[in-house]
Amino acid sequence: MITKYTKIYIAGHRGMVGSAVWRALEQKGYSNLLGKTSEQLDLRNQQAVNDFYNHEQPEVVIDAAAKVGGILANNNFPYQFLMENLQIQNNLIDGAHTAGIDKFIFLGSSCIYPKFAQQPLKEEYLLTDSLEPTNEWYSIAKITGVKACQAIRKQFNKDYVSLMPTNLFGYFDNFDLETSHVLPAMLRKFHEAKQNDNADVVLWGSGKPMREFLFVDDMAEAVVYALENELPEYLYNVGSGKDITIKELAKTIQKVTGHQGEIIWDSSKPDGTPRKLMDVSKMKNVGWEYSTAFKEGIEKTYAWFLENIEDIKEVRL
Repeated sequence: MITKYTKIYIAGHRGMVGSAVWRALEQKGYSNLLGKTSEQLDLRNQQAVNDFYNHEQPEVVIDAAAKVGGILANNNFPYQFLMENLQIQNNLIDGAHTAGIDKFIFLGSSCIYPKFAQQPLKEEYLLTDSLEPTNEWYSIAKITGVKACQAIRKQFNKDYVSLMPTNLFGYFDNFDLETSHVLPAMLRKFHEAKQNDNADVVLWGSGKPMREFLFVDDMAEAVVYALENELPEYLYNVGSGKDITIKELAKTIQKVTGHQGEIIWDSSKPDGTPRKLMDVSKMKNVGWEYSTAFKEGIEKTYAWFLENIEDIKEVRL
C-alpha cells in the first residue's frame, strides 16, 4: 500500500528525469523521499548498493540512474555505455529484490527497439530485429534491465515494471554540445548563434528523420502513475504518440529562441534512426497520457535555460 509516507528511493535524483520525479512527488505530498549523489553512493559498486539498501530500507525504488549521451558519446565510449549501465541497474534491481523490496520502477529508453521496426513502436517489437548501431551498447544494457525486472515479476510475482520514455527534454537537461541529445544541443546552438549577431546554425544530417519528444515533467507524472497503480504488464511506452521532423524541431526552437539567421544542414553527418515514434496506447488504456504541448515545453525549457545559464553543467557559454 503506497502512502504519502512510503519511503521512496529515487536513483539518479539529480538528473533531468530523477529531479522531475522528485518534484512531482513532492508536489503531491510525498514526504519520505530518499536520494544519494554519486559521491555519496557509487551505484556501480554492488557492495555499496547492498549496504545502502540494508541501512535505509526503502519500500519503493525508482531507477532513473544511467550513463547517458547522444550519438557522438555513444559512438566514442561504447564500453562505458554498456558496462556502467549494466552495473548500475543490476546492482539496483538485484539489490532491491534481495532486500525484499516489492515495487521497482525501471526507466529505459525508446532506443531499446529495433532500428527498422514498424512504426509506431509497440512494446512487443522488443528483440525482434537488430538495433541502431550508434547506440546499441546503451540499448543492450537497458534491454537487460527490462528483462531482469520482467524475470523478477514472473518468478517472484513482484511489482517490477519498466517504463520506456521517448526523447525527453526539459529542466536540468544536458546542454553540453559533445554529449547532449539533439533538442538541448539545438537549443544551445540557436541561443549562441542569436547572441553572435544571428550567425548561421549548422546542424547534423538531412533534417528528415522523424522524432517524438516528451516534456520531462510529463514523464514524471507517468512515473507517479506507475507508483500509485499496479500496472498489469511489465513494459510500457511513455510518450506523446506524435512525431515531427528534425527540420520542424529546428524551426520551432529557432522561433522560441528568436534566432534570425540561416539553418545549414550538414548531410555528411549521420542521421541516426530514420523514425522513432512510440505506440503509447497501452499507457493510455491503463489511464495515463501526456499533457504538455510541444512548443509550450520548449518555451519552458528555454526560460529555464536562460535563468540557469551560469550554473548549467558543462555549458561553457
